Amino acid sequence: MFAGPLPRYTLASVRRTVLTGSERRTTQRFTMRLPLTVRWTSGAAVGETSTESRDVSSRGVYFYLSKDVKEGSPVEILLTLPNEITMAGPVRVRCLGRVQRTEPREEGAVGVVAAIERYEFLRGDEDR
Repeated sequence: MFAGPLPRYTLASVRRTVLTGSERRTTQRFTMRLPLTVRWTSGAAVGETSTESRDVSSRGVYFYLSKDVKEGSPVEILLTLPNEITMAGPVRVRCLGRVQRTEPREEGAVGVVAAIERYEFLRGDEDR
């Protein structure tokens, strides 16, 4: 059994897309509602909530929160990538990144775009 800390990996883009018009994405975005645990720091305040994604790519996640988070705030996102993405069974991942922008949504919710800076693949007992 592996006794030391888990190695940290950066995912290469899942697939490249053709850049057309004003489209600047270089990685494929998967529109899928995945359960997430999101933790963020905004100044001295720390928040944590369970939510879901709207879409996921190898460079970012769009998800919903019930309150606004400051742009640039660090975020930690825990999620499980399904078979459709990994092609090898579900994979639990901790994503570390920053809030790029937020946008108001219906019923007081806030849409959050977070850029992913680093990934950590987790074993089953490493959610916290």
